[in-house]
Amino acid sequence: MQRQAAYMRRSLFDQEYLDEQFIQLEELQDDANPNFVEEVVNLYFTDSARFIRNIELALANGPYDFNKLDDMMYRFKGSSSSIGAKRVKSECSQFQEYCNQRNIEGCKRAFQGVKQEYATLKSKLDTYFQIAREAS
Repeated sequence: MQRQAAYMRRSLFDQEYLDEQFIQLEELQDDANPNFVEEVVNLYFTDSARFIRNIELALANGPYDFNKLDDMMYRFKGSSSSIGAKRVKSECSQFQEYCNQRNIEGCKRAFQGVKQEYATLKSKLDTYFQIAREAS
């Protein structure tokens, strides 16, 4: 099980789902708080659901406030960056570029990419943490 957890962790980096920020989180974990990384990641997913809902609502109806959309995505991107969610962060940047261009269709397409990468990362990390718990 430990080998499987290690392989899965490595693949999350190799496939660029995670970046070095995740490693920095792991370095903060110790015997006093052995579930630190999982707890931080779970808080991220809980908070992110609110960000995603708010962005969905802002994209649902015009008139579109591109500054507000950009600000909401900026905060979501910062939250994603804090756990090392590399692909999610990249999709957020794409969304922000469309906001700067005032391109609502581009924003909507990019937001679908954000949600897809977010859902994929959540699924992969849920599995990784489950395997890691079973291995310990």
